[in-house]
Amino acid sequence: MQRLTSRLRRRLDGERGATAVVVTLLLVPLLGFAAIAVDLGALYAERARLQVAADAAAIAVAQDCSRGNCGDMLATAQQLISLNDPTGTAGQPVLSSDPVSVTVTGGAPKEHWFAPVIGHDSSQVSATATVGWGAPSRGTAVLPLTFSWCSFKAQTGGGLPSTETLQTIMFSKSDDVGGCTGPSGNFVPGGFGWVVPDPGRCHATSAIGQLLSSDTGVSLPAGCSKADLEGWLGRTVLLPLFDQFGAGGSHGWYRVYGYAAFTLTGYAVNGSIKSGHKVCGPGTNSSDRCVTGYYTRFVELSDDWDYSPDAPQLGASILRLIR
Repeated sequence: MQRLTSRLRRRLDGERGATAVVVTLLLVPLLGFAAIAVDLGALYAERARLQVAADAAAIAVAQDCSRGNCGDMLATAQQLISLNDPTGTAGQPVLSSDPVSVTVTGGAPKEHWFAPVIGHDSSQVSATATVGWGAPSRGTAVLPLTFSWCSFKAQTGGGLPSTETLQTIMFSKSDDVGGCTGPSGNFVPGGFGWVVPDPGRCHATSAIGQLLSSDTGVSLPAGCSKADLEGWLGRTVLLPLFDQFGAGGSHGWYRVYGYAAFTLTGYAVNGSIKSGHKVCGPGTNSSDRCVTGYYTRFVELSDDWDYSPDAPQLGASILRLIR
């Protein structure tokens, strides 16, 4: 019985030794599979983080360039890369004129956990983002309102808006800036600059070259309320400018020339729909209609707008990620 026990013990010890050898032989491929599963997953996560950083950096540089001053593009790009990925490093941003855009590439080292077993201590991860920009060519204005291109030129000195000088823009019946309205005192008989909004909304979608139907009278168009105007006080909106107009009454129209950015600070429409007393300035009366604010440079990031290199540049730019 003792001899049988000893023989069984020797046999088990031999199997343990064989198991140890098998485990040792399998350890390297097991670690290799771990490297693929864990380290490769970490690489994808790092690249996703770096892509977000590159996107943010390209957008930031494009915002500066679209305003007319690119500044220190590398410093701007590095700042945004670092904010989103502390280990990331930005390369020199590259400008392009066809299309007008900027490309930012970011890189970051990623140390591996298991891959050193198979000879790979770390990998260099990279991500690239390209952002294009241009003047708005089509979109949805948040207020169904249009001003004249002639008036815009008169108030900005014929160029792009560059200051935040507060201005009062009278509705077309009283808009005599630069003699734009002519002796009739109005562009479209029965029209005051309001256009027919999108159905059920206080918005108006349009495109360059499109004819916008005039909404007659000084009252707010159907679908709009004082709350709509109140909600945009202190904010910048894109509004269409018209260069041609015709007919009158319910058949009146304005032709869209381009889009300008306007920061709204006050309004007086009719009756109780106004943001304060004497909004339109000294010497005006309760029958005068206006909005106050200033034309400004502005960058729009929303998907509500399209841009075109052929659209008139009036100070507003639309940015798009085109990577």
